[in-house]
Order: sequence, then structure tokens, then C-alpha cells
Amino acid sequence: MRRKSADEIIGLGEELFESLTRCELCPQDCRVNRHDGQLGKCGSTATLRIASANLHYGEEPPLSGGGGSGTIFFSNCSLFCKYCQNYPISQYGNGRDVTVSELKEMMLNLQKRGANNINFVTPDHMLPMALRALGEARREGMELPLVYNCSGYQKREIITRLAGIIDIYLVDMRYNDDVVALAYSGCHNYVATNRAAVKEMFGQVGNLRCDRNGMGKSGVIVRHLVLPNRSSGSAGIFRFLAEEVSPEIHMSLMSQYFPAYKAPGVPAISRRITAEELEEAVKAFYDAGLSNGFIQELEYETV
Repeated sequence: MRRKSADEIIGLGEELFESLTRCELCPQDCRVNRHDGQLGKCGSTATLRIASANLHYGEEPPLSGGGGSGTIFFSNCSLFCKYCQNYPISQYGNGRDVTVSELKEMMLNLQKRGANNINFVTPDHMLPMALRALGEARREGMELPLVYNCSGYQKREIITRLAGIIDIYLVDMRYNDDVVALAYSGCHNYVATNRAAVKEMFGQVGNLRCDRNGMGKSGVIVRHLVLPNRSSGSAGIFRFLAEEVSPEIHMSLMSQYFPAYKAPGVPAISRRITAEELEEAVKAFYDAGLSNGFIQELEYETV
């Protein structure tokens, strides 16, 4: 697929920026005028807000490598996960307001520091401004692969427009049940929306491709966080990926769940997962015919 030029990226960013007068960037479809300071469900206006920009070594191996992933955390989020481990950023909006030019400089600085990629974390609601900054960074020599690190609750029509811009999609598949998704993350029609987005992402960049050093250059990595009491519906998600996307897709099966934020008050997700629950998810992964990716081991003892 042809890579979009810096001018094309900036042009798309400007077009989407104008659309914030009636924001429909994400499936929440708030339709508020963010230019007038109105807040949608994500809690954002048309002002760019960043929580942090730094080298991060805790991503999947093809992203972090030795140099680290150049992660840029955008404040706020279009999901409202009751167990979010980054809730001060995603739910409380911690961070600072920056200009497009400042974000551009963050990317160029991360490249100078040896980052393997630029990693946009939860960028959907800030996409217009992020694209303008990305285009300007490309103009000034930023050549690193771009990782779109997202919740998976994206509009297919928005993802379609990112073809030729995003190199690696690092996308969550959280739930196999709309009722659970609404209860725990405040989103409607999650399953169909999530699956359509993942299919579009895969259609653009395909399976993960790495260079001779094992660093990711393009492709999709699907993250799946195992929740207590089978709340994430792992087996159904794995079957969908194997049968409707690709049995060769790379997955990151994550066991790191702990009851953060509001989760201690929700009985079904008020504890860590057990070794048996992880083993069940791993078995479902292989039973579906999947084999590529990364399985996170439990780092604590379970009773």
C-alpha cells in the first residue's frame, strides 16, 4: 500500500479538525462542538492534551526491543473501563495542553533518542491534531514506523482513512459480549464495532512483519486482556480471529489484570485472575488454531 505523503497526512488532519464542530470521531457519536469548548463523553475539547512522551520498554518485544517504543499517551479516552490501570490519564484527563508543533517536537526528540517507533496511545479523540503533528514531523525527517495503540472501539470509516499512514496497529479485543462491554467499559455495540475495525486494520497492513533484528515494521498485533470469571469471552474472540481474519495473526495474551479504579466495587472483576483462568484462555488460543504471538505469564501466586 502506498504510504501517504506528509502533505496528505496534514490535509486529513485539517479536514478532521474542522469536523470537531460536530464530533463523530468515535462510536460514541457525541456530536458536540468541541471547537466551542463542549465536552463529549471523552472529556476533550479541540485542544491537544498529552499525558507523557517517553521511551517505554514494556511493550511487546517487536515494539520495545533495545531502544524502547516512543510512546505518546494522549489524555482522556473514548472508553470508560471500570478497571483501567491508567485511569488518572484516561478518566481524569491528567496531562498538559500542548500545541501541534510541540507534539511534532516530541516525535522528533524520541527519534533522536533511539526509539524503535512512535507509539500513539489512545489517540482516537485527538486524531485530527495528532495527524497534523505527524505530517509536520514527517516533513522534518521523522521516519520511524507509527504504532496506533488503541482500544479497538473505533469506527471502521475512520480507520479506513488511515490507510497508508499507520504501520502497526496494536489493537485491543476486550469482549465477546455486548452486555459485558457496556457494563464494564460504557460502550454500545462493542463486538460488531470492534470486529469491523480489526478486519479493516488487517486488510491494510496484514500480519506482523519484522526486520532482521526482530523489530516490527508493519502489521497487526491484537491484545487480549484475560478478565476474571470469563468476562472477556476469550474463546469466541480467538475463533473469530482464526476463522475470519487470519490464523497467522500475532496476539498478545495478557494476564496482568488487577482490580484498579472502580473494579474493587464490582464483584465479578474485583480480583486478579487465577492460574486456572489463564490456562483456560491459553488452551482456547491454541484450540482455535492460533500460534503466533506472546503469552504473558502470571507474576503472582494464586490460591
